[in-house]
Amino acid sequence: MLARSLHVEKHTELREKSMFTQNDVLEYTGMQGHMIRVLWIDRSQALAWTYRLGSHSALPEPVLLHELEEALRAGGVRRLLVDPFAAAPRQEPVPQGYLALQTKAWSAVRALHADREALYQPRERTILMASYAAAHGISKSSILRYLRRYWERGQTPDALLPDYGNSGAPGRTRAVTAGIKRGRPRKGEATGTNADERMRAIFRAAAARYAASHDDFSRRAAYRQMLGDFFQGQDAGGLPSFGQFNYWLERDAAAPPAVTLTRPCAPLTGRAAPRFAHHAAMP
Repeated sequence: MLARSLHVEKHTELREKSMFTQNDVLEYTGMQGHMIRVLWIDRSQALAWTYRLGSHSALPEPVLLHELEEALRAGGVRRLLVDPFAAAPRQEPVPQGYLALQTKAWSAVRALHADREALYQPRERTILMASYAAAHGISKSSILRYLRRYWERGQTPDALLPDYGNSGAPGRTRAVTAGIKRGRPRKGEATGTNADERMRAIFRAAAARYAASHDDFSRRAAYRQMLGDFFQGQDAGGLPSFGQFNYWLERDAAAPPAVTLTRPCAPLTGRAAPRFAHHAAMP
């Protein structure tokens, strides 16, 4: 009876406060490049719904809040103040066609998040997507792509804005074509690799990781650390150049100031969030 009482008390306490908030990005310190986003805190169940960042097949996964908090206290995970996967700043002017695509994707994402708890459950998510697809003439694969993009890039409407793809247009990102590297050829034999959206996410993650453990941010040092963390054992021809790393940090405004990214883990206090609390960007 005593053990059951203590379990109930601990569960009740977790409902009232948590070390985490929606959209926190956490990195597992013992697993290279393993980062997750906290999509939503379900305080009634003492769960954190998380999303694996940098994975093309990720889906929301529940994690017990007390396990995640214990890992944070023990140093098994750390929280980043700079979100390396957040959508890059919008480049103006935005083509009207892209704004139309963003509106279409946002309408689907916002409608499905009206029942957030069901959306995170595999069976219920399939039903919700099928229903929306039938009602609006959109394929289920497109809807899932919208959702993954939204979860990956920070849960804001701008996360759904397509990447600019017309080469040669000022301020726009040129499309990546398989087997053809953008930019001028490197000196020597190594061809190098394209800096696609996934590569740019690695650049942002590497910058955030370096800044978390160094008072002074050095792009050269961050680049060298990135090669060891993310590209160990890879052929030289598949490595990004420092020029690419430096360029995209500037382009994505991802070079952080000289700050420590691990913040104190003071628990939140106050009233629990509503059951279906939406992100601030959602009306």
